[in-house]
Amino acid sequence: MVDKSEKFSWLVRTGFAARGITYLLLGYIALDARSDIEGGGSAVYEYLQEVPLGTPILWVMTVGLLAYVAFRAMCAISDLQHRGADFTGILKRIGDGASAVAHLFLAYACYQFAAWEKRSSEGESGGQEMAGSILQMEIGWVLIIVVGLGFLVGSFMQAKTAVTAHFMNRISSSAPAITKPIGRAGHAARAVVFLLIGWSMVRGAWAESEERVQGLGAAIISLRDTGYIFNIVAIGLIMFGIFSLFTARYRIIPDFGPEGLKPHFRA
Repeated sequence: MVDKSEKFSWLVRTGFAARGITYLLLGYIALDARSDIEGGGSAVYEYLQEVPLGTPILWVMTVGLLAYVAFRAMCAISDLQHRGADFTGILKRIGDGASAVAHLFLAYACYQFAAWEKRSSEGESGGQEMAGSILQMEIGWVLIIVVGLGFLVGSFMQAKTAVTAHFMNRISSSAPAITKPIGRAGHAARAVVFLLIGWSMVRGAWAESEERVQGLGAAIISLRDTGYIFNIVAIGLIMFGIFSLFTARYRIIPDFGPEGLKPHFRA
């Protein structure tokens, strides 16, 4: 019989794997000179929709991304990863919250394609649709600004992590040695993307316009005219995808039992 701890572990690992596939394909599609990524992050799911067994894969990824969202939300709210209550710990938890929101947008777009809802590359992205719904709320612009600031904090934490490679503290020592440099490059690329998303959200909320709010793919598209920077970020996202797949296999996940969640250290 599978206990709660093992179920929780598989849920988290599925989430990291879904995240890895998303970033891997997004980076690949961005680098493919023949591709058109005007649909932003949705281009990944449109691509999967056209391959054999694409729809079942999309459903698995939807569940996996939602699992990852739940995991990051728990990290932000209940300090699942025991980051602490000091200034650095709070910043990390804010970054966890921003990551949860970012991947909620991706999960929403993935669900749309899994449910065979064809999307036009000229239409709104999932992020813009969700942002538009929030802005229609009485204090929607405040929520968007808060989330945007969360992304900016998340960008700073991603950049810091790229330098310190602190993520290795939660990766098993049996992971391949290449995990560390790949993780560093991936986190650096994600720092750039989070910065663009956060800034677009703050600007969009200030102007009360969902059209200015960028999702993951739109943030990458905005770098197209930068030439080599665009290519470096795209390659970095591919590396982050590979790192996420390594994480799905080698991540040290807290036990989940009757006494609650217990942290693990390097094994």
